[in-house]
Amino acid sequence: MPLKLKNMAMIMLGAAIYAFGLNYFNIANQLVEGGFTGLTLLLNYLFGFSPAVMNLLLNIPLFLIGWKVLGSTAFIYTILGTVSLSLFLWLFKGFHLYLGEDLLLAALYAGVTAGVGLGIVFRYGGTTGGVDIIARLAKKYLGWSMGKTMFAFDVGVLTLSMIYLDHKLAMYTVIAVYIGARVIDFVQEVAYAGKAVMIISDSAPEIAQMIIQKLDRGATLLKGKGGYTGSQKEVLYCVISRNELFRLKNLIREIDPYAFVVVHDVRDVLGEGFTLDEQKKPLRDDV
Repeated sequence: MPLKLKNMAMIMLGAAIYAFGLNYFNIANQLVEGGFTGLTLLLNYLFGFSPAVMNLLLNIPLFLIGWKVLGSTAFIYTILGTVSLSLFLWLFKGFHLYLGEDLLLAALYAGVTAGVGLGIVFRYGGTTGGVDIIARLAKKYLGWSMGKTMFAFDVGVLTLSMIYLDHKLAMYTVIAVYIGARVIDFVQEVAYAGKAVMIISDSAPEIAQMIIQKLDRGATLLKGKGGYTGSQKEVLYCVISRNELFRLKNLIREIDPYAFVVVHDVRDVLGEGFTLDEQKKPLRDDV
């Protein structure tokens, strides 16, 4: 898969948001993080090592794994994400907001910024190294949620961090990590989320043609049978983006105002029209 400038720009943006949150909320309030980033913060608290430098040094051994398993494009995105994180950690070094009297607020904002930043990086195919690589591998080969996978590794790092943190800071750090994991999943799900629509109508073929022509979406006609009447029905199934739902409802009303329509939320959509380049092949008559 070729490199995309948009993906590279968004990976850098996500790394910038993540780095800003680490400096502005985590480091300012002595909160740790999960994964390799947590180790860099811990080394900073204990020995004064630069998080920007340690982030690069700790990730060098994992770059080889990224090259062999993720492929050249994902590897380049990983290098970009890791270097960008270190760069922005250095640039935002002087940005701090001490909230010692309200550590809950610091933990919440630390988790949100980390989740948004990493979620953007993951959404556009990158990582910031470390546990991010392991989380991507778990999602790719095992189907595990990236946020939950990272949270499991984070628990181990947080256990080690107890040599520095007192119990109060440790508990607030757990809150930040948990919020971050949930926000990562949210950003990931929003990436390709959509609506699945099931339409039962005597004019299902006509509606399908309108969906293909007007919305440029695929549609599938299924065979159905009325449970009460026993009559044969054609059931139309299609997946659309959220902003297309209003247009679809109007199309259905124009053709068959009495159509029975069921709309479902879709957490993830893979395939033509959503995650594949539509220019590579013509639209097919399926979802």
